[in-house]
Amino acid sequence: MTGAVTRPTIGIIGTGAIGGFYGMMLAHAGFDVHFLLRSEFSAVAERGLQLHSAVHGALTLNPVQAYAAAEDMPPCDWLLVGAKTTSNADLAPAILQAAAPEAKVLLLQNGLDVEDSLRELLPDSLHVLGGLCYICVHRQGPGVVTHQALGAVHVGYHSGPAAEGAARAAIVEEGVGLFHAAGIDSQAMANLHQARWQKLVWNIPYNGLSVLLGASTTPLMADADSRELIQALMAEVVQGAVACGHEVPEGYAEHLFRVTEKMPDYWPSMYHDYLHKRPLELDAIYARPLAVARAAGCELPRIEALYRSLCFIDRRNR
Repeated sequence: MTGAVTRPTIGIIGTGAIGGFYGMMLAHAGFDVHFLLRSEFSAVAERGLQLHSAVHGALTLNPVQAYAAAEDMPPCDWLLVGAKTTSNADLAPAILQAAAPEAKVLLLQNGLDVEDSLRELLPDSLHVLGGLCYICVHRQGPGVVTHQALGAVHVGYHSGPAAEGAARAAIVEEGVGLFHAAGIDSQAMANLHQARWQKLVWNIPYNGLSVLLGASTTPLMADADSRELIQALMAEVVQGAVACGHEVPEGYAEHLFRVTEKMPDYWPSMYHDYLHKRPLELDAIYARPLAVARAAGCELPRIEALYRSLCFIDRRNR
């Protein structure tokens, strides 16, 4: 006869669209989930969290284990970081205060090498993992998240005390298991860097063009010129990935292009940041891939032009 399985304590660092969605799904699955909030703490503490999902229906979490300060949180075995990469330099103190010994820190963020800068600020005893979220989700208001489609999370090990491949794989599978238990599709990534390059095949064109052209996915996919530009940008991302030694499956860009044609109309996260005059995630999604590709002898002129345009828009916007 086996004893009861002890479920981990989970902390959400950054309860926006991503943190709110996955945190609510885990909480509804029976996990002990604790949410760190900043400006929306009072609203969530008073009214709870709401999820309007085209996939899972309407969910409400009230009361919420909500915190305005990380030092008030219990020691968390898993910390899911849903905050934007633009705040990564400021996240380390909150993670240190909320982390249990040997905690697993999973960054649910877009961009390339986002784990590296945070790794430098954390003790070697903490595991750092990367999570790629394939989801159409946005924050509708304080404590209110709208989920339009998809939702899978791919998990990969970045660094930490698990030195052996088997030990790292076991931690990744534990993370995958959390999402599976919450009814979310999830799988392990053998190569985190390669997977991040592959995610950029979608993020680089659609995030940037939504801001530059003021258009969501449906009109972008309906116009011949923007379609051609999207495909050209996708091809450059693949070129950069290959130059950096990463394989991209044959037809992968075309597959993402066709998937986007079938998606509900979607405003990417960068457009929401632009709309609310928040800093755009230009370093992680554009500057870093451009620099790494250039170091490998590969210039990406269309992505460079898009990046420079977005830098101007971002400065002017803020």
